[in-house]
Amino acid sequence: MNFAEAMKDVARKAKKAARKISCADGSVRNGAILKLASLLEKEQEFIFAENRKDLDAAKARGLDNARMQRLEISPAVLNYMIQGCNEVAAQTDPVGEIEKMERRPSGVLVGKMRIPLGVIMMIFESRPNVTVDAAVLCLKAGNSIILRGGSEAIHSNLALASLIHKALESQNLPADAAQVVAVTDREAVSELLKLDEYIDVVIPRGGEGLIRAVVQQATMPVLKHYKGVCHIFVDKFADIAKSVDIVKNSKTQKPGVCNALEGVLVHEDIAEDFLPAMATILGACGVQFRACPRSMSLLGNTAIAATIDDFGYEFLDLILTVKVVSSQDDAQDYIARYGSNHTEVILTKDHDRAMRFVREVDASMVGVNCSTRFNDGGQLGLGAEIGISTSKLHSYGPMGAKELTSTKFVSLGEWNIRL
Repeated sequence: MNFAEAMKDVARKAKKAARKISCADGSVRNGAILKLASLLEKEQEFIFAENRKDLDAAKARGLDNARMQRLEISPAVLNYMIQGCNEVAAQTDPVGEIEKMERRPSGVLVGKMRIPLGVIMMIFESRPNVTVDAAVLCLKAGNSIILRGGSEAIHSNLALASLIHKALESQNLPADAAQVVAVTDREAVSELLKLDEYIDVVIPRGGEGLIRAVVQQATMPVLKHYKGVCHIFVDKFADIAKSVDIVKNSKTQKPGVCNALEGVLVHEDIAEDFLPAMATILGACGVQFRACPRSMSLLGNTAIAATIDDFGYEFLDLILTVKVVSSQDDAQDYIARYGSNHTEVILTKDHDRAMRFVREVDASMVGVNCSTRFNDGGQLGLGAEIGISTSKLHSYGPMGAKELTSTKFVSLGEWNIRL
């Protein structure tokens, strides 16, 4: 196969489709999204059967449990996709929205109009639900999308793509607006990353290795997050029982995702009461602790001494680093050094300390008295997300439909000339 020509053809089709999608009325784009929601519900058995092919093949290859979980389309995952479609369709259309108009001294009215980014390429691993989330958000924002999932999910992704195409065609929109690359060879990705003439931005979603490889090869801008090293600071004014519940939820609900908790920082004034309580509850869930010297004796037999490599590490497993700190300053200094700008949370009953944490800590979501698991597009009101950006250009945090647009200046004159 001539990968260069094949991928150029994919990109050309996406570019052509992007013009039609960007000009389509919002009600037409919403119609396609709602049609997809109904198809996902109607074609459940087809989706599960195709997903089972991927799961069986992955199991035969010895894929680890965390990746198997990400690969599975369970009834709950499918329902979440359907819900995401309905929520995105119900949102205000971002395309064409005019931000405030201001009359300049020249007499010209100047404002900004929200516009699609154009052609988006999405490279992702394991999770086939990303195919639907990304396609729906790009459609809502008037973009076309090229989807390249991992080879382990090829049957699932192609099945979902066939339903997306039916939904688009039901509204006389081009099926090429959402293309899944059927080629699993990595050379196809390398060729696509050269095509900045057609592709406006690439969004990699997966492990740090994947993202760094994309950044090194891409000729177009990359919206990225390398890893999710999320922390909770248990302040000396925290409620111990409620804090244990939040730490448990953050770490154990779904340990293999980027918004799962990886490190706990505990104020020394509360450590002797909090750490044994945390160790009892989380230890019963199978959590192992990587402990600093001051926390070691308070965590019981599930703790081992932390090494320098444990700090700032994304385990994506039931492993948690624990460090006792002397002050809020120490906690925030640690986060600045070892955090990944993803999610940071403080647990405290002190309003001033909470607001200081919110102001001073740099992360795409900073939380007070809540689980790290809330840094998710659905939970934050975006309906779905195409990914979580930990770089500040052009978006910071979960990216929904509005984050997949840009703005252009609009000048409205009355036959004005510049003097």
